[in-house]
Formats: sequence, C-alpha cells, structure tokens
Amino acid sequence: MSERIPMTPSGYENLKEELRRLRTEERPNIVREIEAARAHGDLSENAEYHAAKDRQGQIEGRIRMVEDKLARAQVIDSRGQTPDAVRFGATVVLSDSETGEEVTYTIIGEDESDVSKGQISIRSPVARALLGKGINDVVSVRVPKGIREFEIRAIRFE
Repeated sequence: MSERIPMTPSGYENLKEELRRLRTEERPNIVREIEAARAHGDLSENAEYHAAKDRQGQIEGRIRMVEDKLARAQVIDSRGQTPDAVRFGATVVLSDSETGEEVTYTIIGEDESDVSKGQISIRSPVARALLGKGINDVVSVRVPKGIREFEIRAIRFE
C-alpha cells in the first residue's frame, strides 16, 4: 500500500480547492484553446496547438497528482494536544546554541510548507531531528552550512 501523506485540515482543503479549480476552470479553458488552435489549420506547424497540448498534459498530470495525494491523505488536527513532545502540527521555538538566536517553526505537510513563514515540512531535516524531543532537549541538525545545534525552548499546538 502507498505511504500515507500527513497534512493539516487546511492543507487538505487547499488541495481539494486546487483539484476543483483544475477540473472546472483550467481543464475547460485548455480544451477551448486547443479547439481555437485547431481552427488555424495545419497542426504539424501550429505552435499554438502544440503549446496548448503541452499545457493540457501538465494540467492532467497535476490533476492525477492531487487526486493521489488526496486519496493518501492522513489529515491530522493537532490543536489541543499536550505539548510534551514535538509531533506533526507542533509549533516549536528553538534557540541556536551558537548564536542564541531564536527561531520558530511549525511542522506541517510537504505541500503546505513555506520556510519564509516558518512552516517546515515534516520530512525536512530540521523537523526529523525535532520529532519526539521535548522542551530543553538539544538537537543537532545537518544544514547546508554544516551541523547546528538547537535547544527546544517551547512547544505548542495551535
């Protein structure tokens, strides 16, 4: 059986909305573009037709990918969990052992992550190092700049 894909309820809803948009807006639009390009005549030298067919393939591929992710989704609502250890959905405040700088990350699904907003994928090296750890634990993480150590200052589930 295929591996389950953890995601938050909002991440699941965002994927459902993307699938709806792809099926009801993008797919019909590309069909119209292909029909318009066909009307221009010789398909062998019709760049508009070939570009539209390529775009159609991309849309159909994305539809299949989103359908697969939704089918394998494991929706996890972490609100209200006890903050005794880092798990999916946790917001973790870390202190860099070297610089003392604090950083906050929320551990969420791959499709939802956005590092610029402090949202990291559960599959990221930092998240994997944090999973199961508690407050005041020190974790070592291999990052592009080498190995960094972080102390867990707080864990919360929002």
